Amino acid sequence: MPPRTPPTATASPSGAEAELRSSLLDWWESHGRHDIPWKRHPDGSRPGPGEPLDPFGVWVAEVMLQQTQLAVVLPYWHRWMAAFPDLRTLAAASEHDVLMVWQGLGYYARARRLHGGAQRLVDGEPPAPSADRDPWPRTLEGWMALPGIGRSTGGSILSSAFDRPFAILDGNVQRVLARLVAHPVAPKRQLPHFWRLSETLLDPQRPRAFNQALMDLGAGVCTPRQPACGACPWQPHCAAYAAGDPGRFPVKDTPPPVPFQVIGVGVVLDAEGRVLIDQRLPEGLLGGLWEFPGGKQEPGEAIEATIRRELREELAIEVTVGEELITLEHAYSHKRLRFVVHLCRWLAGEPQPLASQEVRWVAPQELSSYPFPAANARIIAALQARLAA
Repeated sequence: MPPRTPPTATASPSGAEAELRSSLLDWWESHGRHDIPWKRHPDGSRPGPGEPLDPFGVWVAEVMLQQTQLAVVLPYWHRWMAAFPDLRTLAAASEHDVLMVWQGLGYYARARRLHGGAQRLVDGEPPAPSADRDPWPRTLEGWMALPGIGRSTGGSILSSAFDRPFAILDGNVQRVLARLVAHPVAPKRQLPHFWRLSETLLDPQRPRAFNQALMDLGAGVCTPRQPACGACPWQPHCAAYAAGDPGRFPVKDTPPPVPFQVIGVGVVLDAEGRVLIDQRLPEGLLGGLWEFPGGKQEPGEAIEATIRRELREELAIEVTVGEELITLEHAYSHKRLRFVVHLCRWLAGEPQPLASQEVRWVAPQELSSYPFPAANARIIAALQARLAA
């Protein structure tokens, strides 16, 4: 369970802790990432100690960063803030508009969680707003009550937005700490130990700056491969460096094999040239998005048979499977997929959403008005090129 009070960072640190804090913050002032927009005031100025920042922008950014690097997130964050500049605008938006703005960033469940969290905060559901109608939680429990917020994300929001002394433990921080102490076990196996270490090192007087410095150190110096130990302010204290092989840390467990699946996809056209698309159920990583129908190939099954079977089972329609349009591969963190896409001609049956929220016939030029997963975007491009030819 997460702590019910702010982490107990040492107010009177030992000599080693004090040196680690001061050396990291000194390094950060000269080499840190100070141009992150949600870490500044709207006029571009840096916040002073204890000075709050807009929690909305920080929250959106932290959720985007859960699965994505900063350089990729930045343009999406700006696009999101232009479309939904505040909490109430986001809460009032439709899921369709939310997914359209998020389109391309992947892991779409994050967008739905932000949308649902905004509605909870505006509606005053737990975590309840205070008497002055400030909806923003000031406790870790308050943030973790929102969908998609774990202990590290909640701590990062509290330290970034309110300069509160809450520790963080994302992947970069785990790597830095594992090398600092040359920990012999994979961090994920001993997270309580790493949480205690992160809490002990946290500077309670400058938690916002310290946490950002720690993340910047992991992102720019203590990198997964070929860490720049000569530029690291913690090199004199680093046990992994002293051991002569910092790249050995953090220790990693052998990952399980990533499953591979072949997906047969049908781009179904009717006599008027319209295309059939369906909307995924509101669950999972891609919930709520639109896609071309299809499904997993069974062992020994021809891909054309897969497409006919899946369209019959999912949409209750019969089709003629024609020529191949495109084959593409897409990797997720937990599986690899190969999409084999064929043009199809609709023969019979009124399309029904037997395994989806909704089905629609749309003109090919209207496809850009719907949020699709990244792989489907490549299918759309191939379809439009084929039609143009």
